[in-house]
Amino acid sequence: MSVDGRDGPAPAAGNGLGNSNNSAAAFVTMSSQRLRLNPNKEHKPESYDDMQLDFSPSIFSSLERYLPPNMLGMPRYDKVKFMREILLKYLPHGERNRVQKHRDYRQKIILNYQPLHKELYLLDPATTFVPAFLEAVNENTEESFKRICSEPSPGIYTFEIFQPRFCELLLAEVENFEKWVGDSKYRIMRPNTMNRYGAVLDDFGLETMLDKLLEGFVRPIAKELFPEVGGSTLDSHHGFVVEYGNNRDLDLGFHVDDSEVTLNVCLGKQFSGGELYFRGIRCDKHVNSGSRPEEVFDYSHTPGYAVLHRGRHRHGAKATTSGHRVNLLLWCRSSVFREMRKYQKDFSNWCGECLHEKKERQRMSITATKQELLLRKDDESTA
Repeated sequence: MSVDGRDGPAPAAGNGLGNSNNSAAAFVTMSSQRLRLNPNKEHKPESYDDMQLDFSPSIFSSLERYLPPNMLGMPRYDKVKFMREILLKYLPHGERNRVQKHRDYRQKIILNYQPLHKELYLLDPATTFVPAFLEAVNENTEESFKRICSEPSPGIYTFEIFQPRFCELLLAEVENFEKWVGDSKYRIMRPNTMNRYGAVLDDFGLETMLDKLLEGFVRPIAKELFPEVGGSTLDSHHGFVVEYGNNRDLDLGFHVDDSEVTLNVCLGKQFSGGELYFRGIRCDKHVNSGSRPEEVFDYSHTPGYAVLHRGRHRHGAKATTSGHRVNLLLWCRSSVFREMRKYQKDFSNWCGECLHEKKERQRMSITATKQELLLRKDDESTA
């Protein structure tokens, strides 16, 4: 089976280009092309759901809107080759081997783990979201989203999202999974290098549910609130739960997320402490720079409520002093934004320090111009 599901020999394993000299020549031409800066909103992308791909089919559909105009009419197979090469830039050979091992690891879990609440895996909006949130998403306008959101600090949005029953079911599912892990003595991967407790939801079958959450509910909001960091082109995710409290992680160090946009929802339970602290948005160059007073903000969690922020918004979690706190995290990523960022040098539209430096340059330029004008005026008066 070939990469797009057609009968016939599969492309060469190394780069998926096949053995045709014509295909190779065509690819050389395509490889010199660059993605568009802005999406072609009039273009209806093709579906890639029936193809055997290295990445989620939705990523290819999203990326297709950014293809150069002369590529939009090409066969789907050729477009996949071009887009795949772009995506593989972020996945070196060693990383690809790791991804394949992780895929095998995930498949083994899914084959052996029996879900407790199968309805969770389908994401029924009516039983998942609170009515106000669902109404805002259905309206799908900037006004509707701002109606349900609070912005207690620039770039940090909070809103109620999940019904209590959904939180209870998801907590029970996570506990059931952890019990299965303990009973089967199966060694699982934790969400990231900073959390020793919690679980990756995609690893035990919730990937499709989280895809729906991203595509149908997070991306529409991010499109309005975070357009400058690829909010409209979010096309992949890393979804997990983290746990804090006695005999679990107590706090979380200062960091940035590996995401363009992060959704953080408190699921429960009873706890005290554990506030999130935010300290300004930074690009790679300025990630360790200081914070200004207006960038300092602390947020206290409420079960069922979400915090939505840019992944580059520096933050951490204070100690959970009592009880047990569980949060759902969805790191939302945009392959398009990551490709475009390679050609950017100025991030002042979202990096606080870049903006500060830009304003300082403008201030110095204005001061220098004023001084020059004053000198000219003095020269004219003495002439």
